[in-house]
Amino acid sequence: MLQSWDVNEWQYDNNSTFSVIEYSHLISLDITSVHLDYVAQFLLETKAHLPRLTELKVSYDQLKMVTMNFTRDATQRNFSKVKRLIVEESTVFSKDVYQYFPSL
Repeated sequence: MLQSWDVNEWQYDNNSTFSVIEYSHLISLDITSVHLDYVAQFLLETKAHLPRLTELKVSYDQLKMVTMNFTRDATQRNFSKVKRLIVEESTVFSKDVYQYFPSL
């Protein structure tokens, strides 16, 4: 079961005291079995820059939380080149997912 977490209260979302880490050679990322904090750490562009990420494996529920139902601008830049989105749950993606991941 996922922890109850209010994405609006994410305390480090816009904290400028931390540097953005660039993973310039990372093309595939598997964050399916990690705590929600790590999902946010990798996917928020205020924390990480993933310019070559083409494959993402993640819990769909956690992805929805971190992206605020695929409306959060602070995560969208890291998904621009993702061509393969792998989720453990059987899911029919909404139109919002395809807009958020334009290379799918």
